[in-house]
Amino acid sequence: MADESGQPHFVIEPLGTKHDRAAFSCGNQQLDSYLQRQAGQDLKKRAAVPFVITPDHKTIAGFYTLSQYAVDLGELPEDVSKRMPRYPMVSATLLGRLAVSERFRSQGLGERLLMDALHRALESSKQIASAAVVVDAKGDQAVAFYKKYGLIELPKIERRLFLPMGVVARLFFPGMSCRHSKT
Repeated sequence: MADESGQPHFVIEPLGTKHDRAAFSCGNQQLDSYLQRQAGQDLKKRAAVPFVITPDHKTIAGFYTLSQYAVDLGELPEDVSKRMPRYPMVSATLLGRLAVSERFRSQGLGERLLMDALHRALESSKQIASAAVVVDAKGDQAVAFYKKYGLIELPKIERRLFLPMGVVARLFFPGMSCRHSKT
């Protein structure tokens, strides 16, 4: 599938059996191996939900996973924690993995995947509470990528980043200050 300029038209959809996981290569063995060997099991066991971006409903150009998580309030910077609910553990959505195939780099797919993940997390938080999105970045380049989008690095855990759901809501609904924005 291509648009009128001849560029592929990418769609983001849940990982399925039709997707060619074996051909995916992002250059990070840990992420490649996860998608090829573990993602299907995580989906079956409801440990994580993998989503893929694809130009043809078969080729995987990139992927990410979402799951439920909880953050210890003590892990957060004080200026952030004082705005969070006063519970020892705060509900969150974990963006567990995000990767783009080497073949599809420099097309803005990382940003599209991140925005899709944040939007799904926001929408889900309207049904099942989640005060933030948490990311465990796989390296310094990934940390820099997430920081570009406003994620805050947590000081006590290396490469763990955090974005309050209120900030996520403002990404999609600028000027809104209410918790549950209407779509």
